[in-house]
Amino acid sequence: MPKKKAKGEPSLGDLLRVPEGERVDLSAYDSRAKPGAPDGKKAGTEATARMAAVLSDLQERLFAASTGGDRRRLLLVLQGMDTSGKGGTVKHVIGLFNPSGCRIKAFKAPTAEERGHPFLWRIAQALPQPGEIGIFDRSHYEDVLIARVRELAPRPQLGRRYGQINRFEKNLVEDGVTVVKCFLHIGYEEQRRRLLRRLDRPDKQWKFDPSDIAERTRWPAYQEAYELVLERCSTAWAPWYVVPADRKWYRNWAVSTLLKEHLEALDPQYPEAEFDVAACRERLLDGT
Repeated sequence: MPKKKAKGEPSLGDLLRVPEGERVDLSAYDSRAKPGAPDGKKAGTEATARMAAVLSDLQERLFAASTGGDRRRLLLVLQGMDTSGKGGTVKHVIGLFNPSGCRIKAFKAPTAEERGHPFLWRIAQALPQPGEIGIFDRSHYEDVLIARVRELAPRPQLGRRYGQINRFEKNLVEDGVTVVKCFLHIGYEEQRRRLLRRLDRPDKQWKFDPSDIAERTRWPAYQEAYELVLERCSTAWAPWYVVPADRKWYRNWAVSTLLKEHLEALDPQYPEAEFDVAACRERLLDGT
């Protein structure tokens, strides 16, 4: 059974949040850690399954509230190295929600049209509408991650993007978007094991690209790029959460729990009926 949180005990968000302005050294973060977790994989998997009904109810209330004019919505941003489980997390999260109330976007390399616009333009096109839950598999942060590692933009331009991202996210929050940003933190050796498993399984080989091996040589550069993102873009209005991702069951439990905590904080309510409920009931009972 999961441990019951004592009064005054920190939330999972408190445990995983990157404090605003804090220097980040990812080598100090254990990718196999289990902060706040239930006691073991079995208990964690069961706790995640039990969250499904709660999350479904919260999602329905959020969507229902939007029909009464509530503009609030939630955006889950997933970032992480290859094999960290972004796609698996998306699949897991959708399994806990009604897909019709979700807006999912997996960002790939920019198209010719997207390159003709400012880098945040394509992000703005994919944002959730009021009442929806949006999920980004990769995001606007690619423009300060891969763009930095592969030197796709001048450093001064990259330096300005952190501030642009912070202002963009602040505007989102002011417009009713709750932004939940999760960095799925996987270890170097765990990534090797997962890549080898892809090679060993014919049904997984389609996920493998030989360039993944060369990309691993850039691991230190990616870690530095992520450290800068976490330092410069974990804000009071849109903090980053470092989710240890070596254990898939913990990753799924942690992201689900973070969503639950944020949705419970929103506490969406069903809108009051704008018609005479009693009169409608009477008409139906009278056989109308």
